[in-house]
Amino acid sequence: MSRPIVLDSGPLGMVTNPKAKGVPLDCQFWLKTLLRRGERVAIPEIADYEVRRELLRAGLLRSLHRLDNLKQTLEYIPIQTETMLLAASLWAEARQTGQPTADAKALDGDVILSAQVRLLCDDNTEAIVATTNLAHLSRFINAFNWQSID
Repeated sequence: MSRPIVLDSGPLGMVTNPKAKGVPLDCQFWLKTLLRRGERVAIPEIADYEVRRELLRAGLLRSLHRLDNLKQTLEYIPIQTETMLLAASLWAEARQTGQPTADAKALDGDVILSAQVRLLCDDNTEAIVATTNLAHLSRFINAFNWQSID
């Protein structure tokens, strides 16, 4: 069974940091270890957007360059119409059950990420998300703190 590891914005942001120390440096080492082992690692477009907008706002050009390079190196999962249709259903379901993951007026990247990951899964593929945000994501998909994925 295939097991793509999908990076949420927390780990993705850490691996783009050119001056990483401490936990971000550990995250970079973790990613390199996965890639050396031949793991399938993917960047979902919604995580790219969340990280990219902050890097642009802060003027972190070296980090932007690293993000662009990662998009060339890792698998990239674009947002499709099917993704947004499923995300809207997840968003509504979360609110109907009293468990919203964001403000009612927010776009809610967590449900978009969850939809992107769900659409990767089938009988032969069980994607997991590497995150720093278990509370929201684990309701919808297999999500684990990145440090626990080996």
